[in-house]
Amino acid sequence: MAASPTTYCSSPALGGSRPSGSRSASSVFSTRTFFRPVFSTEAPPLPRFAVSVHSRNPDGSTGRGPIKSALEADLAETESSSSSSVSSSIDFLTFCHRLKTTKRKGWINHGIDDAESIADHMYRMALMSLIVGDIPGVNRERCIKIAIVHDIAEAIVGDITPSDGVPKAEKSRREQAALKEMCKMLGGGMRAEEIKELWYEYENNASLEANLVKDFDKVEMILQALEYETEHGKLLDEFFISTAGKFQTDLGKSWAAEVISRRKSQEGN
Repeated sequence: MAASPTTYCSSPALGGSRPSGSRSASSVFSTRTFFRPVFSTEAPPLPRFAVSVHSRNPDGSTGRGPIKSALEADLAETESSSSSSVSSSIDFLTFCHRLKTTKRKGWINHGIDDAESIADHMYRMALMSLIVGDIPGVNRERCIKIAIVHDIAEAIVGDITPSDGVPKAEKSRREQAALKEMCKMLGGGMRAEEIKELWYEYENNASLEANLVKDFDKVEMILQALEYETEHGKLLDEFFISTAGKFQTDLGKSWAAEVISRRKSQEGN
């Protein structure tokens, strides 16, 4: 059995011995040597060093210091901002509950009991955007987002229909003001700006995605009209007449044609 020397270096702060005449405990190390038996001819393990590190502030003192205090202040600010964001999000979502409870006025005006809500209408439009096949140049995910927010301002202004006699410009002004108020409630920031951008894109019919979602808006309405005709035994010609010839996309035209074909088939029976 052979013996191999192993050397350890330790700082005084960790219990090592301190050589005489040393200048400081933080910069001088002591060494201790002892022999340890080994049972092979392999090279001995490398020396292990235990080093004590102490931070110092610019003024030479130790402790928390101005840097750590600044980091803690930043952390506190971040936590406060996060808390504010959570609160704003819940406020916004609570307010959007109105979209779930506000009935679409067109159906109410035609005596439909338990008419669909604004949120019901937007949800099925979002489903339309979800299931549609790929169309060159159209971002399907953006269509879903537009469908979800296109009537969001109605949480404040309600469902304004042509029968209300409100000029188009005034309707748009009211909805823009409502949208601004809701985005303010959300706390501003990137998500609020995205909602504004999507809403204006739809309002101005400014993209292929907006064209398609506007068609979905009309298709959803006539499909709902057909369903109410079947359920309530009513004729809701007004909704089919008002949308005739106003579809912009091939897909919108084909889906509308299918709904109308089913309606005619139902009338024939």
